[in-house]
Amino acid sequence: MAHQHDASTYYVPEQSKLPLITAFAMFLTVYGLGSWFNNVSAGPFLFASGFLLMAGVMFAWFSAVIKENLAGLNNAQLKRSYVWGMGWFIFSEVMFFAAFFGALFYVRVISLPELGTANNSELLWGGFKPDWPLMTTPDMAVKGEAAKHLGPEGNMSNPGILGWLSWLPFWNTVILLTSSFTVHFAHTALKKHNKKQFNIWLGVTVFLGICFLILQIEEYVHAYQELGLTLHSGIYGATFFMLTGFHGAHVTIGTFMLLVMLLRSVLKGHFKHDDCFGFEAASWYWHFVDVVWLGLFIFVYILS
Repeated sequence: MAHQHDASTYYVPEQSKLPLITAFAMFLTVYGLGSWFNNVSAGPFLFASGFLLMAGVMFAWFSAVIKENLAGLNNAQLKRSYVWGMGWFIFSEVMFFAAFFGALFYVRVISLPELGTANNSELLWGGFKPDWPLMTTPDMAVKGEAAKHLGPEGNMSNPGILGWLSWLPFWNTVILLTSSFTVHFAHTALKKHNKKQFNIWLGVTVFLGICFLILQIEEYVHAYQELGLTLHSGIYGATFFMLTGFHGAHVTIGTFMLLVMLLRSVLKGHFKHDDCFGFEAASWYWHFVDVVWLGLFIFVYILS
């Protein structure tokens, strides 16, 4: 029978090749994505290979950690390291999005007004106006073209509060804010030893995450097919899709994490009121994703 290790000892797992494989998988994923963006034929294959390899490594690594915990090898000291590790990971994600929000701020508040001065506007093209959203690229101006749709009709800016009921970003905001409450309700139920309510509220959270992703796909289809808003639609298109696209990727990861926690609870009976860090870490990540979306809704949609 396994016993909890003394707090003075720190459990050190056996040597593993998983960290090395993880580094290679991350390189393959990023390299494949970069190649894909640059129209290299092997790019999609390299990206998919890296992604699948990364998924396999994460499954194997997390399975090992779960087995160690169930065997009583994770003492209080080791569990604190998990908490700090997840905290620093979320902090790195905060800095990641801060860089993109910072780029948006720089373009709108500093760069665009500076380019619009009498001296600098001549360096760009005739008739340049420092208005946001800026959807015309230098190539379009040189060729005498214009953005397919320029102005409020061609972007995702706020249609006015009277138009919110038919505005997808508003409903995505409602969905994510609701999911933040439901995952909190799940946590509260677990702390009260109510696994049935925990499973129900966690299942609702996963469902809401899937709904958000479906609506975001619909938003992208609408942007590309009906508005002509793409990654090539000037600096506005680039910043819009980089910010919302990376956030959508994080929602996908967060939804998958919560789904795994739900399956662990339902199928394996994992998690107790005093031993549920896997779920708690996923819920912290989910709250972080919700907060980022609020920033996007305000600065990318409302104030556009």
